[in-house]
Amino acid sequence: MTTPTESDPEATPAADAGEGSAAPGDPAGAGVGTGDQLETLASTAVVPAAKAKRQDPVFEVGDRVLLIDRKKRRNMILLEEGGEWHSHAGVLAHGDIIGQPEGVQVKSSHGLRLHCIKPTLSDFVLKMKRGAQVIYPKDLGPLLMLADIAPGVQVLESGVGSGALSMTMLRAGAIVTGYEIRDDFARRAQRNVESYLGEEAMSRYHVEVRSSYEQIDGDYGRCVLDLPEPWQVVPHAATALHRGGIIVAYTPQITQAVRFREVLERYGFGMSQTIEVMQRGWHIDGQAVRPDHRMVAHTGFLTSARLMSDPTPPGKDAATNGSPSDTSLGEGTGDDPHPDDPGTRR
Repeated sequence: MTTPTESDPEATPAADAGEGSAAPGDPAGAGVGTGDQLETLASTAVVPAAKAKRQDPVFEVGDRVLLIDRKKRRNMILLEEGGEWHSHAGVLAHGDIIGQPEGVQVKSSHGLRLHCIKPTLSDFVLKMKRGAQVIYPKDLGPLLMLADIAPGVQVLESGVGSGALSMTMLRAGAIVTGYEIRDDFARRAQRNVESYLGEEAMSRYHVEVRSSYEQIDGDYGRCVLDLPEPWQVVPHAATALHRGGIIVAYTPQITQAVRFREVLERYGFGMSQTIEVMQRGWHIDGQAVRPDHRMVAHTGFLTSARLMSDPTPPGKDAATNGSPSDTSLGEGTGDDPHPDDPGTRR
């Protein structure tokens, strides 16, 4: 079918249809109007507003900055008025960064080019000052899911260390009570949390210098442990957690996870699981694709369970009798008899 054009002699131009006439296929007068009508339409048409220029946030005094060189080495600094960063590559004045947007490239006195970006929580955890070894970011994410951390959830964290796990849960909106036996670790954790998350997070964070092996005060929905002997906390967690509450333990050795799981079963916990997270990067350069030669493999095991019933009352199980030391397996060797089945395991 031929569309009416100037090259089609049989076509009738819309203008020839006369005022008020309808173009073929249009309702009467709806498709085409007179010159005055077109001018009216043009004057009332909505013209899209020009897109406003994007306002990128800039670095300010007190911000943390991650400096990344061409070899992808990273250094974290805190911007200060009149401050300087000194390295093998010379001096970089903080003033060269202040007022600049993220991603800006600056140059040290010796010509080293550095990209400037604000650190993520993952970056901060790996670069912050610490006394105790931290749980690595690859485990922090899965731990949040296993413990089902959400805004307003009451969490008992035992073994706060340098505060990496505390920061992760606080930023997810949890209310965290921390137990830590070392005063210097407790103070370090609180400084790190305040430094990265600010005063609002500190209002939801309370750290006590005490041991969860002895007692847990209060009622909680979650219990998260980073301790050498998490099984010693299980009897106390069983009374501090509400039904359906979740307990999670991070343990470097599988024998620790085994002992933890054994005790969980005898204190009313179920749905137990133990996982290990491996992180392998990939090298992608055009069509050259392969796994990276290095990976972050074993760091620790994450064991979780939920409180399903009340713990066995003392006296019903003479082997446990509420004493964590009596419920433990012998360093994961399997040589000690199982308290629920005396004499069957040798």
